[in-house]
Amino acid sequence: MSQPPIGIDLGTTNSLVSAFVDGKPQLIPNALGEFLTPSVVSISDGELIVGKGARERLFTHRDKTISLFKRKMGTQSQIKLGAEAYSPAELSSFVLSKLRQDAELYLGCEIRDVVVSVPAYFNQQQRRATQEACKLAGLNLLRLVNEPTAAALAYGVHEKDAETQFLVVDLGGGTFDVTILEMFDGVMEVKASSGDAFLGGEDFTEVLAKQICEKIERPWHKLGGQFQAELRAHAEIAKVKISNEESCTVKVFDKQEIYEVKLTRDEFAEGAKPLLQRMLIPIERCMYDVSLKSEDLDRILLVGGATRMPMLRHMVAKHFGKFPEFNIDPDHAVALGASVQAALLAEDRALDDVVMTDVSPFSVGIEIGREVADGRRVSGLFSPIIERNTPLPASRVGSFQTLDAKQQEVLISVYQGESAYVADNIKLGQYTVKLPRKRKDKEYFEVLLVYDTSGLLEVEATLGSSGEKHGLIIETLSEDLSPEKLAERLEKMRTLKSPPRENEVNQSLVARLDRVYAMTRGSDRQRVLDMIASFESVLDQRDPVEIDRIRGEIEQMLNRIDDFYVS
Repeated sequence: MSQPPIGIDLGTTNSLVSAFVDGKPQLIPNALGEFLTPSVVSISDGELIVGKGARERLFTHRDKTISLFKRKMGTQSQIKLGAEAYSPAELSSFVLSKLRQDAELYLGCEIRDVVVSVPAYFNQQQRRATQEACKLAGLNLLRLVNEPTAAALAYGVHEKDAETQFLVVDLGGGTFDVTILEMFDGVMEVKASSGDAFLGGEDFTEVLAKQICEKIERPWHKLGGQFQAELRAHAEIAKVKISNEESCTVKVFDKQEIYEVKLTRDEFAEGAKPLLQRMLIPIERCMYDVSLKSEDLDRILLVGGATRMPMLRHMVAKHFGKFPEFNIDPDHAVALGASVQAALLAEDRALDDVVMTDVSPFSVGIEIGREVADGRRVSGLFSPIIERNTPLPASRVGSFQTLDAKQQEVLISVYQGESAYVADNIKLGQYTVKLPRKRKDKEYFEVLLVYDTSGLLEVEATLGSSGEKHGLIIETLSEDLSPEKLAERLEKMRTLKSPPRENEVNQSLVARLDRVYAMTRGSDRQRVLDMIASFESVLDQRDPVEIDRIRGEIEQMLNRIDDFYVS
C-alpha cells in the first residue's frame, strides 16, 4: 500500500495522527486503541516510554518524566531526563516517532511524508524547532499548517459550496489561537490569525490546583514538587468533572490527614477570569485587523479539548452574541484538518474543488534608525514591510535611506514580530550591502520582501543611485543541522529502546498502578499493592487471555479509586 496523506497534531498535552483515506480524513488509534497520545516522555532503565504510560509516571518518577515541553520549543533549553539532557525538539521527535509507528502498523505501509500542525502564533524559531523534530523522527515535513486553519479545513471540507465567514477559537493544552476565515466558491481564505503561545488548558488546571491549595490553607510556593504534582493531577480530573457538573469533591492527603475539598464551577470561573481576559486580546486583535464586527461572523467554531469548559463557551457566546459550534470533537479537529491539508498538497481528487489560502501571522520587516529633532539618532527600531495577516504568498516593498551621506555600507537585518524594537522581535537573517563610494548625498534604497506559503522568504535591496540589486534567501523552515550533527544527535537518541507495541498496554497499566499506589494511603494502598502483585504474577505467566482478564478487572478497581478521590 502506498502512503496516504498523513496529518499530525503535535500538541502540548496530547498528540494525534490522521490519514486521508477514501475521500475523507480518519484518525489512527494508538496501541491502546485510543486516538489521543499524551505528549509525555519518560525513561525507565534505558527504555523510552511515550504516551499514557509516561503520563502515569509524572507523579511517581518526576526526575525521569517530562511533559509540556512544547512550550519550550524554539528555546535553547536542555531538559534533564534521567542521566541525559534533551532539547524540546528531541523530546518532540520521540512523540512524532511514536505516532509514526502507530500509523505504519495501522496502515501497513512506511510513513515518511507528513503535514504537522503548529499554533498560528508560533514564531519562526518555534516553527524551526518543529521542523527539526520532524527531521530527527525521520519524517519529511511537507508543510506546517496553523492549528486553527487545520481545524477549519476539517469543518470546511464538508461544506465546499458554502459562503460563510467564521472564526475559530482554538484552546489546547498549552497554546491559544484565534483565526478568522472566509469560505466561498470552494476557496477557504484565512483573513487573520492571532494568539498566545503561552496560554492553554494547563493554566486553567493550575488555577484549580491553587484553589485546592488555598482551601487546605497551604501556600502554593512552599509546597514540594511532589505535592504540587499531586494537586495538579487532582485538579485535572476535577476540571473535567465540573465541566459536566456544578461541583465536585477532591480528597487530598496532607501530613497524615485527609482533607475533603469542595470545588464549584462558579469558583473556578471566578479564579480563571484573568485567563479569560487574556483570551479576549487576540480575539479583538483579529477582529480589528479585518475590520469586522460580531454580527459579520456567520459561525464560531470551538477547537481544542480545553474549549469544553462551560465558562469558556459562555464567554465566547456573550462576547459575540451567538452560540459557538463544536460539531467535531474539539480534540480531533486539528489532526483531521492536517490530513486534509496533506491531501490538498497531494492533489487528492476528492478535494479538486477546494483551495486553501493562508496569512502571515506576524509582521516581517527590517531594522532601521531614525534621526530625531535635536540631531540625535535612535537605532534598533522595527519597520514592517509585510504587515501581519497579509495573505500569502505576498510581495511588498519598503523605501529607506541611509542616515549619513558618507556611509559606506548598510546592514539589512530582517525581523519578525510586532514590537517597535527589534530586540523584542525574532531575527530571521541579515546581510551587508556595499554602497557606491562617489556620491554626495544620502543613499536611497528599496527593500523587497517576497514571502511564500512554504515559509521561504526572499529579501532584495535595490540601490537608488545605481540600480544594483543585492539579495538574500532566508529558508525560514530550514534547520542548520549539518549531516554530522544530525547523525550525532540521532545516535544519542538511539540508545533509548522503545518497548514492543504489544507491551504498551501492560506498561501503561503498571505505570498507573504505581501512580495510584503513591497517591493513596492505608487500606487503599494495600489494595493497590495486591493489584500490583497480581498483575506482575500474571505477566510472568505470559498467558495473553489471562493478562487481558486481570487487566480489565484491575482497571475497573482503579477507576473506582480515582472516582473516590475526585467525586
